[in-house]
Amino acid sequence: MIVHNGIMNSYVMVAFVCLGVLLIGGLLIVMRRRHKYDPNLIGALVGAMLCFLLLEALPALT
Repeated sequence: MIVHNGIMNSYVMVAFVCLGVLLIGGLLIVMRRRHKYDPNLIGALVGAMLCFLLLEALPALT
């Protein structure tokens, strides 16, 4: 996909982030139901993913 507009780059990045949140959220729900993981572990995984998002993906938006 070739996007030449700066605003469109932001929209595409946000769309992929939303898709990733849905996929990772679904994965975490399945992990919780099947394997009975502790909610603290799931919270730590979400925190690690948000940290990665802030460090890597956020500078690409600005």
